[in-house]
Amino acid sequence: MSPAGLALDEKKSRLYVVTKENNSLYVCDTKTEEGPGASAIVRRSLQLYPQPRKKRAVYLCLGRKKLWIYDTKKGLLTDSVATEDHPNDLALSKDGKWLYVANANSNSVTVIGTGDRRQAETLNAALFPDAPTGSTTNSVALSGDDKTLYVANADNNCLAVFDVSTPGNSRSKGFIPTGWYPTSVKTLGQKILVANGKGLTSTSNRIPADPERTGYKKSDPEPRTKSYSNMFTGTLSLINEPDESLLNRYARQVYLNTPYSKEREAPAAAPVPIKYVFYVLKENKSYDYILGDMPQGNGDTSLCIFGKKITPNAHAISDQFVLFDNFYVDGEVSADGHNWSMAAYATDFTEKNWPYNYAGRGGNYDFDGSRPIANPTKGFLWDYCHRAGVSFRNYGEFMDNGFPTVPLLKDSGNFCHNYPGWNLAIQDIYREKIFEHDFDSLVAIDAVRQLSIIYLPNDHTSGRSRGAYTPTARWRTTISPSAGLSNISRTARSGRKAPSSSSRTTTGGCADHVDMHRSVAYIASPHIKMHSVNHTPYSTSSMLRTMELILGLPPMSQYDAAATPMWGCFQATPDLRPYSALTPETDLNARNSANNASARLSEKFNFSKPDAAPDLQLGDIVWKSVKGENSAMPAPKRGAFVKVTKIDEDD
Repeated sequence: MSPAGLALDEKKSRLYVVTKENNSLYVCDTKTEEGPGASAIVRRSLQLYPQPRKKRAVYLCLGRKKLWIYDTKKGLLTDSVATEDHPNDLALSKDGKWLYVANANSNSVTVIGTGDRRQAETLNAALFPDAPTGSTTNSVALSGDDKTLYVANADNNCLAVFDVSTPGNSRSKGFIPTGWYPTSVKTLGQKILVANGKGLTSTSNRIPADPERTGYKKSDPEPRTKSYSNMFTGTLSLINEPDESLLNRYARQVYLNTPYSKEREAPAAAPVPIKYVFYVLKENKSYDYILGDMPQGNGDTSLCIFGKKITPNAHAISDQFVLFDNFYVDGEVSADGHNWSMAAYATDFTEKNWPYNYAGRGGNYDFDGSRPIANPTKGFLWDYCHRAGVSFRNYGEFMDNGFPTVPLLKDSGNFCHNYPGWNLAIQDIYREKIFEHDFDSLVAIDAVRQLSIIYLPNDHTSGRSRGAYTPTARWRTTISPSAGLSNISRTARSGRKAPSSSSRTTTGGCADHVDMHRSVAYIASPHIKMHSVNHTPYSTSSMLRTMELILGLPPMSQYDAAATPMWGCFQATPDLRPYSALTPETDLNARNSANNASARLSEKFNFSKPDAAPDLQLGDIVWKSVKGENSAMPAPKRGAFVKVTKIDEDD
């Protein structure tokens, strides 16, 4: 059921509980601990409040663009008020006349008069006018005198402050910096309390001492196994209500902290001599795991377990074209990682719900496009292509059940029907052959899409489950198709104007000597500066911004708008020398046969969907599969990078 909001009517001994998994409102008697049952409600419910004077209505804050009102006497939903997208928190004035609703996907707050139940005004909480999605306005609180409204912007790491002494004619007062991803703001006297969902910085995690131990146990005072779903340590900020002078200084600091500005949304300054983009998505591994043995990059050979012998094409592509040794994924796990990879953003719903799902503490896996509440308001990369008239075709992404989960992808011309989604029983080499056949058929009729999105998930591996392909074989089969795609994109009729870009959704539980988010990225194109090494700090959003500029698309969020495009690795004059895919020296069909602790533990994991297996334990098993059963994977590092100095792309 996943309870998501509570409201208590002490006089009537009634507790109202909304649940987000079965879309219901439960009314319970606090004396008897029983209730008359549940009422079905529309969409997903997130919060509710009683009306203090009449005690007749409970306001249900739902996931899309509406606020519902429940009449406690009639036991019915009786009315609704329109809001902006994804209302998720409420603040009610002491006299009950004004209701303030945070809209996470719209960077805004809707002000509603409870008397006439109409919108009085909308407050833009973003740092700039007309900013795209990305402030993630997700909590509101009134000061003790109801004259000041504090608004938490989770993805801007700040509070927006409004003077609401005259509702309907409110004005902005400034901003206050907070910790990482503020999820709740409250007031107590002259204090402002802010809960920062991700604390101040990321932290190290430890490798389990006992390889037979699995996951989180409620009885553990301190779980030995720290996965992404339980490694963040939240913090509480206690802030004195600032006077005007201090608030002005706070606001200046907030603007210094953000890399986004409206100017960064500008399109490419000149036409780009590239027409086609092939975007290849893989699963979870760090830079050091794969390319840590390349001497020209910043790698640690002691952490490299899928080096040149196992992944010759990954090394050859990085050597012939460009090596990126300072590339970072924006996501933490596959749930948010695929959203970051396709939208440069993970919504408030996704960020707040994947940790519960991954820790096994309730909730469904709603992060593959199948639940509208989890999706960005304006959609994903293909939605932006559709609106801009840019042709696209999807191969496996958001197709974990074998069929597209997003309405636009279900159009028969927008996806390859024969291409499988997530299924680790299918080798990526087979996926590449399906893509090649489909691509050749499109070339024959001059219908190659401007954007092709290709998902190759084998590098997730099945651990050491007996009978499954070995981790090493998985890696050989997932890198070889990437090489084949690079070759196809360069040798077909579209090759002179087609880069093949490859990125990862997350890094999983893999060690890296710089930071656990550092991963590999590949770009193969005639317009790449051949045999180059690029140390510029890039991210998932950087790769998306580069593709957007090539295809003539606007940024999808404040993240890709602010990201540094990867122009530094391109050149105007094409180099048309082909890339020839290399054949791995070792067996692509090797299967696990050993009966050891890693095999027994692997057989307990769920590989039917991404990241259902604990990431760090799976990472440790993969490490042992290469380094030996008695070896220990080094603990990952996570860096606290405060400010990155912009590097001149000509340097």
